[in-house]
Amino acid sequence: MDGKLAMLQQVPLFAGLGRNELGLVSRLCDEVELPAGRELMREGATGNEFFLLLEGSVRVERDGAVLATLGPGDYLGEIALIDHGPRTATATCETACRLLVLGHREFHSLLDANAEIRTRILETLAARVRRLEPDSAH
Repeated sequence: MDGKLAMLQQVPLFAGLGRNELGLVSRLCDEVELPAGRELMREGATGNEFFLLLEGSVRVERDGAVLATLGPGDYLGEIALIDHGPRTATATCETACRLLVLGHREFHSLLDANAEIRTRILETLAARVRRLEPDSAH
């Protein structure tokens, strides 16, 4: 499995997908290079993309406080692929970065065209909900 597929497989949302399915996801991703200082997302703005960091570092802040610094293999925005909701933090490239970017529209087109991938993604999400809320998930 090539490096990008291996990195995608580490994202919990995609953990239940096989090599061929990950390949379909990978083909929908754009590889982009961004300079230091470029904002990837702003807290409160509508989420449209998922980002997987291939090279560089990204600072994540909420209400002006630094929450984390992300590096290669880290990801952000995967829930925006599902709900298209508001961002919970601001993320800014600290250094020049190379990223895989997957858009909400492209992801949903894949789910519409491939019921097996949609089912695996839903099963993965259900398992996460069960782990997070064991008393309320029946």
